[in-house]
Amino acid sequence: MFELTSKIAVVTGASRGIGKAIAIKLAEAGAHVVCVSRSEGALKQTAAEITSHGGQATVEVCDITKPDSVQILIKTILERLGRVDILVNNAGITKDNLLMRMSSDDWQTVLDVNLSGAFHTIKAVTRPMLRQRFGRIINISSVVGLTGNAGQANYAASKAGLMGLTKATAKELASRGVTVNCIAPGYIETDMTADLSEEVKENLQKQIPLGRIGQPNDVGTLVVFLASEEAGYITGQTIAVDGGMTMQ
Repeated sequence: MFELTSKIAVVTGASRGIGKAIAIKLAEAGAHVVCVSRSEGALKQTAAEITSHGGQATVEVCDITKPDSVQILIKTILERLGRVDILVNNAGITKDNLLMRMSSDDWQTVLDVNLSGAFHTIKAVTRPMLRQRFGRIINISSVVGLTGNAGQANYAASKAGLMGLTKATAKELASRGVTVNCIAPGYIETDMTADLSEEVKENLQKQIPLGRIGQPNDVGTLVVFLASEEAGYITGQTIAVDGGMTMQ
């Protein structure tokens, strides 16, 4: 099950955290993973970890906020590897502040990376995926896009925007066998959560019915499923991976 052998996967923000876990899980399922980020050194570490366990990975440095750079990225991948089967839009940043103190630059920078970056990559892979009549596009959003969060107006807007982008593109691409889905992680153990105090972590866990902070692989495993043939009848959906925190 969930066999991805011979599939070509592109993962943005693959240098650390959730993106790194996604890249590794896709490689374990047999995909050749193209690891994309602005940090070449960290990307090489991800690729080295994949290849050291017998997987296939290559590294591409790209600023996804620049449409021309993204077009060149996808063109290069198509020339070298022949196709793009899976796109995971994971790259994201935060620049938190209360709305009345948030600068226009901090608002725009977060939207440029988190939302416009996904638009650029989706647009770049759409034509080749439509031609091959197969594609899996998976956008990594956040539960903050579902619930909002004080001090994160820019981040919440970008992540909610990803959900709308997912639905619109899913409707446009469905007739050619291309699915588009969204994952909304809750609190996941990453570099950012590692800096939280034990008291803050305990308070967070009280909000989570399963009683624990999630692991990057909790997200990576769902990505593998959504990328597989078995998920071919699922499109336009946002699935929360949050230990039940946002259940209704």
